[in-house]
Amino acid sequence: MHHAPRSALLIALAGFTMLSVGDAVVKTMAGLWPGSAIAALRYCFGTVGLAALVAAKFGRAGFVFPRPWLQLGRGAAVAVATMGFFMGVMVMPLADATAIVFTAPVWTVILSALFLGERPSGAVLVSILLAFVGVMVILEPNVLAFGAEAFLPLIAAMGMAALFLLNRRAAGLAPVIVMQLLVAVMAVPLLVGAAAIGHWSDVDAMRVTMPETSVVLRCATVALTATLGHWCIFRATELASAATVAPMTYVQLLVASAAGVAVFGNPPTLPLIGGAALIIAGGLWLWRAQRAPQPPERSNQ
Repeated sequence: MHHAPRSALLIALAGFTMLSVGDAVVKTMAGLWPGSAIAALRYCFGTVGLAALVAAKFGRAGFVFPRPWLQLGRGAAVAVATMGFFMGVMVMPLADATAIVFTAPVWTVILSALFLGERPSGAVLVSILLAFVGVMVILEPNVLAFGAEAFLPLIAAMGMAALFLLNRRAAGLAPVIVMQLLVAVMAVPLLVGAAAIGHWSDVDAMRVTMPETSVVLRCATVALTATLGHWCIFRATELASAATVAPMTYVQLLVASAAGVAVFGNPPTLPLIGGAALIIAGGLWLWRAQRAPQPPERSNQ
């Protein structure tokens, strides 16, 4: 087991890289199909794939549905997160959107305080401040260029934060792959409904037409990379602690930045570099505070 942590980091690196590759593929579809429709089709493919995996591993016993309302909440949260991010990368650079989504842990802390009554520590408050300033640094030029649509990745981060909280409530109800299937099953009708609403709106960019074959194949690719990426991340946490694996998530920002330069011709700007540095600093501060051992309680004797 001496090499387990090293193997875990390499597997996590592969997982987070695949997630970023999928994000870059989404970005290539900008202008070809509405982000809402892309999100819906991606989850349709993902649901079929996950259902096949669950059937192969568990048979009929894997198709359970514990606490339906909780599963609906998880599906709604992931639908908001996916819609926000997919539509965000359609109007702003991939690296900028990715950096803003990294504020999800901070929003998790805020939502925990509001709805669960959890009081954040001083270290958590520092991380929140750093992440907030980082987002403002990144968003200001993008808001001026794109308008309010630049806040879409922020909505995605809040959706991810809500998913984190609901996942805590759902922990242990079923195997991880079954829980992934449940969230996808609940997200699909919500995403299809959102795409339909967009189609019948007066916004031309939201109108759903017959997609090109390349769009369908790219949506399938995103579903595949996301499923494999999440599997790798879960496998990494089996080999090492989540605290050990967590910092590897920042490889997504590096891959997104590299893809922005190589594929989309969007070199990192000074606001992005500065804002991302603050967000990463806040995330690492939060990670370090969570890993810090608690002092032993004093005896009253």
